[in-house]
Amino acid sequence: MAYILAKKYGSTQIWKENRVVPVTIVEALPNTVSLVRTKARDGYQAIQLQLGKRAKREFRVPGEPGKAIGDKLTVAVFNSGDHVKVSGISKGRGFQGVVKRHGFHGGPKTHGQKDRLRAPGSIGSTAPQRVVPGRKMPGQMGNVRVTVSNLEVVSVDTEKNQIFLKGAVPGAKGGLLEIRSAKS
Repeated sequence: MAYILAKKYGSTQIWKENRVVPVTIVEALPNTVSLVRTKARDGYQAIQLQLGKRAKREFRVPGEPGKAIGDKLTVAVFNSGDHVKVSGISKGRGFQGVVKRHGFHGGPKTHGQKDRLRAPGSIGSTAPQRVVPGRKMPGQMGNVRVTVSNLEVVSVDTEKNQIFLKGAVPGAKGGLLEIRSAKS
């Protein structure tokens, strides 16, 4: 099982086998193992990785970790053709209405509908006499943890510490990402 912390570098496209492939470039500087959790001491097995001075994340491992505190992990743990899961925080969009947040169609532009074009409309029946939990309403959009599964590793550049992933990954440029093999 492979895992690493990285930062989103940007998106581009590359040629592979006479086809254009959209890729996201992820920069994964060497990670340091900062903590090893064992089943005997902590009740579960995990490794905590550190990227830079502040970014720390814990990855659960099924068997014996095989790593010690201070060990380094590089992009060499991944190979071209591997499939990975990428987790990160999506871009924050602020407070949004129901048309943008949930894809509502909005009201008609005629028949006396002044200033009601992007309003949600009715929010429930008269029977419960309250707003039912889970009702789609305006609110904060984005800035949540998102996991994208089954992304293909197109190539790995060990000299520049970069991984080229086919497709899009969550978050803005410079955002922290957790990359682990899709088998986990």
